[in-house]
Amino acid sequence: MPTLVPILTITGSDGAGVVGVQADIRTMSALGAYALTAITSVTVQNDDGSTSINDLPTDMIIGQVRAVVKEWHPKVTKIGLVRDVATIKMLKKEIVASQSIVLVPGIFSSDGMQIIPDEAVAAIKRHLIPMATLLILRSNEAEKMLAMKIKTDDDMIKAARTFINMGAESVLLRASKHSDGLLTALLYENDRTHFFTSHNTEGWQKHGVGGALSSAIATRLAFGDDITTALEKAHDYMHKQVVYAVKEKIQHSRKTVIYNKLMSILAENYNKSHDVEFYADKLCISTRYLSKVTNDVVGVSPKQIISDYVMKEAKILLESTNFNIQEISNRLGFSSQSSFSSFFLKNEKCTPLEFRMR
Repeated sequence: MPTLVPILTITGSDGAGVVGVQADIRTMSALGAYALTAITSVTVQNDDGSTSINDLPTDMIIGQVRAVVKEWHPKVTKIGLVRDVATIKMLKKEIVASQSIVLVPGIFSSDGMQIIPDEAVAAIKRHLIPMATLLILRSNEAEKMLAMKIKTDDDMIKAARTFINMGAESVLLRASKHSDGLLTALLYENDRTHFFTSHNTEGWQKHGVGGALSSAIATRLAFGDDITTALEKAHDYMHKQVVYAVKEKIQHSRKTVIYNKLMSILAENYNKSHDVEFYADKLCISTRYLSKVTNDVVGVSPKQIISDYVMKEAKILLESTNFNIQEISNRLGFSSQSSFSSFFLKNEKCTPLEFRMR
C-alpha cells in the first residue's frame, strides 16, 4: 500500500507523453501523489502523419477501474478521455464512491478537432456531469455541450449555471477569447464567480497545459484543499513549470501586468530571440527594470525565465517529434547546432541527444 495519497486517472494513452495518462502520472507524482491509472484508449501515429485513437473494450476499461478502486480506494478520480457510450454508463457505477470527481472530457483536441463523438458527449452530460465535484471545460467545449455561444462574461456565468443545474458541484470554464488580447477563465462554485484573465493567449492554450492543470487541481483536492485553494495552488505549480502567467497582486499590480505581457511576448518570440534586451525593448522598459519586475513578481531573473521557456520547448520537441537536433536547433532560433547543444548541456547537464535517449 503506497504511503502517498492515491489518485485515479481514467483517460487515454499518448505515446509522446505530452497529454493523457503519461502526463497525468508525471504531474501527480511531481506534486507528491500516488498516480493510479485506467487507460481508455491508445493513440497511434500513422504513416501519413495523422493520429488515430483506438478505444479499448468496455470490459477492459471497467476491469482496470474496478481493480484499482477495490485495492487502493483513491481519494480523487480524474476522468479524461472516454469516447464510448457503454463505458461512460458503466463508469458511473464504478466511481460513485469517490470522494471527489474531476471531470475533464476534452471534447476537442488542442488544434480544434472534435475527438469525442456526439453520442458520447450526450452520455457524459447525462451520466458523468451529475457526479462531478469539479467540471473543467474549455469554452468551445461548453459551447458544444450547451449549443450556445460564449461571447461575454455573462455568457460564461450562464453556461456555468447550466452545468450546475445538471448536477455538477462546481465548474471551471477555461480559454474564452471574448476579450481582445486576453484569455478569460471562470470558476463557479456555491453561487460565487471567480474570474481570471491572462495576456498569455498562447501559453495557456499550448498542447498539454489544460491536462496538467486539471491533474494538479485533482492532486490538491486529494490533499484536502477546497476548490478555490486547489485551483490557486495548481496555478502556482503550473506557473513554476513556465506556463507563464501570474494573478495580479494589488501591491505589485503594474509589475504583474508587465510580467504577464513579457510572458505573452516570449510565447510569440522565443524562437526568434533569447536576449533579455530584445524583450525589454518590446516592453519599452530598461533591462534593469525588467529584472526588478521579474524578481519582485516571481523571484527569477528574466534571463532564467527565457532559458526555462526555451528548455521546455526543446524538451517537448525532443520527446514528441522525430526532428533531428539540427532541425530542433533551427526551430528554437539558435545560430547553430553547437550553440543549442551547449545551451542544453548547461541547463540540463546532458546533451540533447542524451536526453532523447533516456
